[in-house]
Amino acid sequence: MVVNEYLDIFIEESKEHIQSLNDHLLELEKDPKNITIVNEIFRSAHTLKGMSATMGYQDLADLTHNMENVLDAVRNKKLTLNSQIVDVIFTAVDALESMVFDIIDGGEGKQDVSELVNKLDAIENGDQDIDSQTKETDKSSGKTSSIESELDQFELTVLQQSNEKGYQNYQVTVQLQDTTLLKAARVYMVFEILEQIGEVIKSVPSVTELEDENFEFDFTVVLVTKDGPDEIEQKIMKVSEINSVTVNELKVNQFTGDDAEEAQDTVKAAEETSEDHEETTSKRPLTSKTIRVNIERLDALMNLFEELVIDRGRLEQISADLRHNDLEETVERMARISGDLQNIILNMRMVPIDQVFNRFPRMVRQLSRELNKEINLEIIGADTELDRTVIDEIGDPLVHLIRNALDHGIETPEVRKASGKPGTGTLKLNAYHSGNHVFIEISDDGAGINRDVITKKAIENGLITKEQAQSYSNHQVYQLIMESGFSTADKISDISGRGVGLDVVKSTIEALGGSITIDSELGKGSVFSIQLPLTLTIISVMLTKVKDETFAIPLSSILETAIIHKDKIMTAHNKQVIDFRGRVVPLVSLTEIFDVPGDDQDDNYHSVVIIRQGEKMTGLIVDSFIGQQEVVLKTLGNYLSNVFAISGATILGDGQVALIVDTSALIK
Repeated sequence: MVVNEYLDIFIEESKEHIQSLNDHLLELEKDPKNITIVNEIFRSAHTLKGMSATMGYQDLADLTHNMENVLDAVRNKKLTLNSQIVDVIFTAVDALESMVFDIIDGGEGKQDVSELVNKLDAIENGDQDIDSQTKETDKSSGKTSSIESELDQFELTVLQQSNEKGYQNYQVTVQLQDTTLLKAARVYMVFEILEQIGEVIKSVPSVTELEDENFEFDFTVVLVTKDGPDEIEQKIMKVSEINSVTVNELKVNQFTGDDAEEAQDTVKAAEETSEDHEETTSKRPLTSKTIRVNIERLDALMNLFEELVIDRGRLEQISADLRHNDLEETVERMARISGDLQNIILNMRMVPIDQVFNRFPRMVRQLSRELNKEINLEIIGADTELDRTVIDEIGDPLVHLIRNALDHGIETPEVRKASGKPGTGTLKLNAYHSGNHVFIEISDDGAGINRDVITKKAIENGLITKEQAQSYSNHQVYQLIMESGFSTADKISDISGRGVGLDVVKSTIEALGGSITIDSELGKGSVFSIQLPLTLTIISVMLTKVKDETFAIPLSSILETAIIHKDKIMTAHNKQVIDFRGRVVPLVSLTEIFDVPGDDQDDNYHSVVIIRQGEKMTGLIVDSFIGQQEVVLKTLGNYLSNVFAISGATILGDGQVALIVDTSALIK
C-alpha cells in the first residue's frame, strides 16, 4: 500500500487528535471522576493508534496503545486517577506530538519511548485489582485482556447484541508455521473460511498490516458465529502451513448508565444500516460537510479571480462606451456575481483564531507549575476568524506576550495575598472584530508596569533624555519596553524577562500590517492590545495620484487627509514640517521618494495624507486624491522584494497597476 498519498491527511488528523487529548486532559484534571471525558480521551487515543499502525509508525502506535490500556482501566473503574498519572499521560502526549512533528519534517516518527512505556505499564499494573483480573483472564482465554482493550464501543456493542440474538463470540488465534513464505496468502485463505461461517469483527494486527505481512507468524480475530469451537478449528486447519488454532469464548462486559443508552443508539444505527444500505449511503454526507484544501489552491483561485476582475473592468468600460442595454445588464449582473464570488473566496481563507488559542491552556498549566503560581486562564472570542496567513504568523508573538505576563506580570500567591489580591492570578485572552480589523487583548491582573523603572532604564540605555522622560505620557513610556534589547528584568529567566523579545513581537505584528499598544496600572495589571487586518489578501486603500502614477495608501495607516497651503509648511532640521493639531509632523513627498517623472505643479496647495504608526506621524504629499477602494494585494516577486517603501501592487478595474505604499517604512 502506498501511504505517501495519505500522509497529509494523517498529519492533519493526528494534530487534531493530539489537540483533543490536551484539551480533554485539562478538563479531566479538574474533574477526575468524569468518565465521559475519559471516554473521549480513549477514543482519540484509539483512533490515533489505529492511524499510526496503518501508516507504519510503530513507536507512535505502541505508546498510544499503552496510554489506551491506562485509560481503559480508568473508565472500567479499575484505576483511580491522580495528578501523577495525569502528568505521565501529558508527557506521553508531548512525546506523541514530537513524533508527529518529526514526521512533518520528513522523519520516520521514531523516538525512544521505552521509559514512558514502562511508566504507563507500572501505572496500569499498580492496582491489585487489575493484576488479579489480568491473571484470571489470561488463564481462561490466553490473550483475552489484550484483544478486549483493542475493541472500540461500536465493536463491543455488536458483540453484546450478537450474544442476545443467540450468536457466539470467539477469539480465534491462528499460528502459522515458521517456514511459511507467503504469509499474506495464508491469511487471505483463513479469512475466506471465517467469512463463510460468520463475521469478523476485529483483527489484531489490522487487516492492512496482515496484507502487508507486517506481523510475525500469529494473528488474532474476533469472530461472531453460530458454529462451535471445534468446528471453527477444524475448518481453519484445512489451510496448509497452519501450525495451531486456538479458539476461546470472548465475554464482553455489559454497559451501564449512559454507555448503555449510547450502545442502544449504536445498535439501532447498525441495524438500520444492514436493512437499508442505500438509504444510509445517501445520508452519509450529513456526518461530514468539510474537506481539506491546501492554501496554495486557494491562492491560485484568488489569482485567477483577479484576472477575472481585470476583464470585468474592461467590459464595464466597453459597456459604458457602447451604451447597449443588453450589454449593460449583463455586465451589471456579472459584477454582482463576481463580487459574491470574491466574498466566498475570502471567507474560505478565514479560520477561527481558536487554532492559535487552543495551545495556550496546556502552556499556561506547565508554566504556572514551573513558577509556583496559581493562574486562571480565560479565553474569550476563540471563534473570531482571521485570514489563514495571519493565523500562521501570530502564534509566536502571542506566546512571547503570555510568557512575559506569567513570569513578570502576575505575582506569586504570597505576594498577591499580601497586597490584598486573591492568590490565583487571572490571565485573559480576548479576540473580537471591529470594522476591518481583529483585536487581540492579553490582559493580566498582576503587578503592572512601573513607569519609574522603565524611564530609568531607558535613560541608562540612551533611548530618551531626562527631559523627555518628564514630558512623556504613560502610554509613550510603556511603548519603550518594545524597543530592541530593552528589559527591566533583574535577572535572566528561562521563561522570559519583561521586554525580552518584545521588539520581535512588535516587528512581526507591524509586518502583518498591524500595531500593538500597551496600557497598564501599577499594582492592578497590564493590557497588551494587538490590532490586525482581517486579511492580508484584500485591503482597503486610498488611491492617490502622483504625476501620471497611481499609489495606494492603506486606510488602516491613515489618520486624516488635508489640503495644506504652501505658507503653512515650515522647515525644521532642514526638513519640511507642518503644525497638525498642535503637533509637529514631518512631510514626505512621494514624488521625491519614488522619483516619479513629470512636470511639477505650481499650485499653492498640497494634498496631504496624514499617516500614523503608534505615536509617530508623517504627512505624505500627493498631487490629488482619487478615492477609497478595496484592492487585492499582490507581491512584487523575488526580484523586486527589496524595493523601498513599496509593500506590493494591485491591479485596478481598468487594468492599470497601482503600487501599494509601505507606510511603516516611510515613518521610520
